[in-house]
Amino acid sequence: MKKLILVITAAAFVFISCNSNSSNTEDHSKMNHNDSMPMQDNAMADKDVKMVAATFSNVDPAVGAFIKSLVQNYIGVKNALTNSNEAEAAAASAKITEAMKGFDKSLLTAEQKKVYDDIESDLKEHAEHIAKSKIDHQREHFSTMSTDVYDLVKAFGAGMTLYHDHCPMANDNKGAMWLSESKDIRNPYFGEKMMTCGSVEEMFK
Repeated sequence: MKKLILVITAAAFVFISCNSNSSNTEDHSKMNHNDSMPMQDNAMADKDVKMVAATFSNVDPAVGAFIKSLVQNYIGVKNALTNSNEAEAAAASAKITEAMKGFDKSLLTAEQKKVYDDIESDLKEHAEHIAKSKIDHQREHFSTMSTDVYDLVKAFGAGMTLYHDHCPMANDNKGAMWLSESKDIRNPYFGEKMMTCGSVEEMFK
């Protein structure tokens, strides 16, 4: 009788242990699966974003540095508008105007100069307006400034990773784009009112 009880007890112990291991394995499997999901989502997101290469692969280093400085100040304008900070947007925009005044266009090839000349006066105009306007007007000019900077980056590159974002509700529902240093959507046209309104359309690397 004692022998029978010992056998039953041992069998029960083995059964409980197996179930426990099985449960731990399932939990570990679930944990690994769940941990891998964000990576899969990011991979899918990157696949959906169109990669864009600069038109000019041979750019003078001084030109590259100039374009990068313009982009950094543009990002400053964008971030200030995202935070609804009128004064910071004005200050960053004024730096764009100053940088453009000192740019030596003799560093450009004939083809590069044609592209730059087509953008230069328009970008200066919008930078000047943002530097002296109220925030609603700043955001209006930022829409066209963004198109100008996009065209520069598409031609010359930016020396950094940038994302081309688009909001369908900006510019009186006509839609407007902007460039961002981050893949996360932070809308400069609406700020806190609609911070995540928009989508990533392209990526410059």
